[in-house]
Amino acid sequence: MGDLPRNSPVVTDSGWAWVSYGHGKTLSSIVFWAGVGAMVFAWIRLGRRIRYGTGDIGTGDIGTEDIGNTTEDDALSVRSLRRAALLWAAPLVVAAPLYSRDVYAYLAQSALLREGFNPYTDGPAHYPGPLLDSMAQVWTATTAPYGPLFMGLGRAVVEITGDHVILGVLAMRLVLLPGLFLALWAIPRLATHFGASPQSGLWLVLFNPMVLIHLIGGPHVELLMMGVLVAGVVLALQGRHIAGLAVLGVAVSIKVTAGIAVPFVVWIWLSHIRPERESADTTRTAPGASGSDRVRAFAAVAAVPGAVFGASTLVLGLGVGWLHGLSWADRIINWFTIPTAVGHVVTWVAAPFTALNLQEVLPVTRGIGSVCLALILVGLWWWGRHDERSAVTGMVLAMLAVLLLEPSTLPWYYTWALCLAAALTLSDRMRMTVVGVSTFMLVAFQPDDSIWFYRPPYLILALAVSALAAVSLTHRDPLRLGRIVRTSPPTAAT
Repeated sequence: MGDLPRNSPVVTDSGWAWVSYGHGKTLSSIVFWAGVGAMVFAWIRLGRRIRYGTGDIGTGDIGTEDIGNTTEDDALSVRSLRRAALLWAAPLVVAAPLYSRDVYAYLAQSALLREGFNPYTDGPAHYPGPLLDSMAQVWTATTAPYGPLFMGLGRAVVEITGDHVILGVLAMRLVLLPGLFLALWAIPRLATHFGASPQSGLWLVLFNPMVLIHLIGGPHVELLMMGVLVAGVVLALQGRHIAGLAVLGVAVSIKVTAGIAVPFVVWIWLSHIRPERESADTTRTAPGASGSDRVRAFAAVAAVPGAVFGASTLVLGLGVGWLHGLSWADRIINWFTIPTAVGHVVTWVAAPFTALNLQEVLPVTRGIGSVCLALILVGLWWWGRHDERSAVTGMVLAMLAVLLLEPSTLPWYYTWALCLAAALTLSDRMRMTVVGVSTFMLVAFQPDDSIWFYRPPYLILALAVSALAAVSLTHRDPLRLGRIVRTSPPTAAT
């Protein structure tokens, strides 16, 4: 399974080409899905262990009596969970790319830059070779949507690995891995700051099979962006506002969508002013933020990330051409965004009366979605002005709004919101939702780039498996399989 490089002599000469076709592919599929199932099963059991103090499969539901018996000592330590997360991630570092060929596109776009082309104006088709052959062909003529820092890192990778596809994939994973280490550092601190469980935060994000398989197995640039993003937010919450804004500027320089979090730092900064002044002068109650405080905070939030991004842009020397690359996302059509789903529904409803082309309907529904998104983002930013908690909650909701209302969404995009949601104490219903959606992302999106959205029998199967995973988080044995294997007690001898 996975997206093996095309036309690579390494794959054929090593004797492993048989896993990509015929019975070999069937066998590798069985092994792959067994591994995915084992990861989801272990993730759910770990979630029960952290939340309820038990991971055992029984026959009943987990009720309040189980919660009441949980003590702090029952939970695994943050240190041991960090080590375990690295162990879960380690095999994926050397696996074939899974669920996507984006890593080959990263390498092909970086090779363009190395050869003197501009990946913000020229597509990978300008540089034929093994990297171009291995990427998804629909993107060969499109331009790069990534920030200048990531493009610079990609160029460093291909300067070292050349056009060697397998070495390039492994090197790209190493470049993205600091995002995992930053997330391991920041997520427990983010959760603890708001009184949430750091163990639950790690479970929610870094033990999540969707995150591990898509971001590390993929691999995707979101791994690096996620770690830098959550680290910047933690620094701002700790009162190191300038440092936090600088790190957030780095996140924006990796992928511009990280900029959604930046305006909310204004409210974090302003919420710290009164406590800082009261700690400096304990004899009286300090005033809140003044007009000059607000001007200084707004100016810093605009200037610091802008300066970091501007410096990255100047070093790369390609300007802001990534803006054009963002428009290529319109080529992705799936049901995971509201405007695209509405476009499908409109064409179906109108079918008995008139023939509507989906490509003509989508610009309208997506345009309306963009207007709604802009209004929602402004509203959420203003709503988050009260304190730190509302500001971070606003960040999470703003990320979700983008995911639901932008033209297209892919599974790994959800890590933008997920890494910040570790700050929240989620209800069991929300935790079940995360488990269900994450499992669905692993089943409906197939590792060979196919999608089950338009194949009803398979889609129903994906929904059923996802629902079972979600229910299993709070029910030890939702299918009551224990009754099948349970033996009746022996009768007494007469």
